[in-house]
Amino acid sequence: MKRTVTENIEEFETVYTKIDETEIDGVKAIRAIKADKIMQFDENTIVKLKDCDFHNGIIRVKMLSRLLADAPDFARGFIGIVYRVNENSSEFESFYTRPTNGMSDDPIRRSHGCQYFSYPGYTFAYFREFGITGYEAPIRYGLDEWVQLTAVIEDEKAAFYLNEETEPVLTVSDMKHGKDARGSVGFFCEIGTEAFFRDLEIKFKD
Repeated sequence: MKRTVTENIEEFETVYTKIDETEIDGVKAIRAIKADKIMQFDENTIVKLKDCDFHNGIIRVKMLSRLLADAPDFARGFIGIVYRVNENSSEFESFYTRPTNGMSDDPIRRSHGCQYFSYPGYTFAYFREFGITGYEAPIRYGLDEWVQLTAVIEDEKAAFYLNEETEPVLTVSDMKHGKDARGSVGFFCEIGTEAFFRDLEIKFKD
């Protein structure tokens, strides 16, 4: 089964975010920004679909991020997706990119171009504190660029592709909520980001 989602905010529920319908580059999009928890990272600042129960399948969306005028200096344009979001939004899996890192001259920052995390326990801060690697990778795009994100989810495994590349930018073999988790699909935005999303498509495998 496939679900194609229009840029209609009535189809979504906000969690510590604000959304509106807009037009950018001549196409309709959903604009999202954080509304609360502004100074905390990797929180449940998400936008999720109503009436969606996703386990395995493929999620595709086009996304673009800009920095807000009042973005702090540590803002990176964080933007991405969430999936298998439980009913009260207290648990989910997520993948996001840091577009400013993608174009940085600093090789360390470039290596932190994208991130998998699992809310609430497995944030990027947790991975770095304990020296756990394998959940970040470089990307090759920056701010104010549309990027096609494709996520292939199967049981406890995930592969994330950008811009129709044939090889995933990041693969995860041990998603932290396990192979049986399921729930809604949606968007993730972070500190200082003005996030735009369009052409969301979900293919349900089961």
